[in-house]
Amino acid sequence: MPHPRLVDANGIQLAVTEAGEGAPVVLVHGFPELAYSWRHQLPALANAGLRAIAYDQRGYGESSKPEPIEAYAITALVDDLIGLLDAEEIDSAALVGHDWGSIVVWSAAVMFPERVSTVVSLNVPYRGWCTGFPSIDFIEEHLVDRFGYVLYFQEPGRVEKSFAADPARWLKRSYQGVTANTEFQTEDDFAFYVDAFTAGGITGPVNYYRNIDANIEATAHLKDAAVSQPTLMVTTEYDPVLPASLAEGMDRWVPDLRIAHIENCGHWTQQEQPDRVNELLTGFLAKTG
Repeated sequence: MPHPRLVDANGIQLAVTEAGEGAPVVLVHGFPELAYSWRHQLPALANAGLRAIAYDQRGYGESSKPEPIEAYAITALVDDLIGLLDAEEIDSAALVGHDWGSIVVWSAAVMFPERVSTVVSLNVPYRGWCTGFPSIDFIEEHLVDRFGYVLYFQEPGRVEKSFAADPARWLKRSYQGVTANTEFQTEDDFAFYVDAFTAGGITGPVNYYRNIDANIEATAHLKDAAVSQPTLMVTTEYDPVLPASLAEGMDRWVPDLRIAHIENCGHWTQQEQPDRVNELLTGFLAKTG
């Protein structure tokens, strides 16, 4: 991928990588990833006549890393995305999200519907709450088996200490624990992530999880909000955290919905099955753009 450029947006700097010309498509990564996670999609979308834009979210890569936990609230993450559109003089764009990127995309779609033309989510369904997670108390009482890591992330300093002891081991476990194909990264790919997170640390990315309850409170007025844009939901066969069954009934909140399923794929969808994801994205965006 080409070296990113820094764009002033929402009072911070975002590291932005793009390819192609045409209708804009913004790609929003998840945890613990980077704009680099979309390295297979950028050229494919550009070749399809689109302007593909990927950025390191705040706290990641070469983007700004504010210190306060509350700086990573969902409202700030959405304002970064809208601020990027403003900086690039883009009235509206198709948004593609994965993992935490999907939460940002769903939230932007209901908070700023006029700025979002089309929505694609990889793995993360929309079930009437744009912030994605239930409360910490609910997770503790009912979902420890699936979201126990969220509870582990809550205490400041705890995960940072574990990460600092061996960043490569920490990341390897994170990636391989939820994939259907442990060879989905090359050695160079993995080294890219290790270098980036060793340099930038894990505090910013983990702070996203430390705002879950505050996010629920801040978006209470959006409960059961409809996603009005044409939407593609991509599920996978082997995501242990976000099974395909969670997408059932989404049309209650997303009336213009298409669901596509990818077999032999775990959580890192655009990296595990890049050709299939590219096929789905270019086909869907051609029809809705």
